[in-house]
Amino acid sequence: MAKFKHNKKRNSAFLYEVLIQELTKAVLSQNKEQQTKIVTLIKEAFSRDSIMYRELKLYRAITHTKDVNVLTAEKIVNEVKIRHRDLDKKVLLSEQNKLARKIRKFLSNETFSNFVPNYKDLATVAQIFNNRVSIKSKILLENELVEKMSSEKLVEKMVPMDNIVYNSFVKRFNEKYNSGLLREQKELLSKYISSFVDNGLEFKIYLNEEIGRLKNIIEDSLNTKEIREDKNMFTSTKKILNIIENFKTQEIKKDMIKQVLKIQNLVKEIQN
Repeated sequence: MAKFKHNKKRNSAFLYEVLIQELTKAVLSQNKEQQTKIVTLIKEAFSRDSIMYRELKLYRAITHTKDVNVLTAEKIVNEVKIRHRDLDKKVLLSEQNKLARKIRKFLSNETFSNFVPNYKDLATVAQIFNNRVSIKSKILLENELVEKMSSEKLVEKMVPMDNIVYNSFVKRFNEKYNSGLLREQKELLSKYISSFVDNGLEFKIYLNEEIGRLKNIIEDSLNTKEIREDKNMFTSTKKILNIIENFKTQEIKKDMIKQVLKIQNLVKEIQN
């Protein structure tokens, strides 16, 4: 298959994801000014009536589809291609260039180097949209996408929270969890559920801020006498901070939400 140079700045889905990664970093570093800049850029470029938002939805129709049968996957890919052909490419290019310029001006050129977990899939979809890619290459790439969309979703290997902190901090977590959720846990789940009926931007902003809040409290807990003088608890707390730090390179999935819920419970225990 001939090699195709993927232009990241001509990929609406990639631009959206790097901005989300940049927003995560701003939240974790408590840079409010940077957060405001990034949220403004996202809302301007990906408003519901924008052409970049329309392209983003087409990318996601493919990359966010899992566990469907082959026929359904093929129909989705074909319909996405048809709808993408209807996009005004001149307007799309103009909007992408405008956003890229704003990113360089208000953030930095390094923003384009942010880690995007599903970058390979985004680049593959970009190729099936590009008329300069050969027919043979396109068909092979489409087959690759269809196979991913119709295969069983892989279970990500994640550091088990229970083994790190469950026994040390929250021995009766299941009992408490079953008897009732914390206010912040209810809020997290509510926003997570509502994110399925919109583009998920508000939830991502909320989640980034909540993760930043949790990180700050756990970092402060390292200075408490109880944790500082207990080697096991100190080590466990450091591991939790490492998990939180790794959130910024992960896609938002159920396993990640479960981890955040447990960390919320841990933070409540620390505060008490």
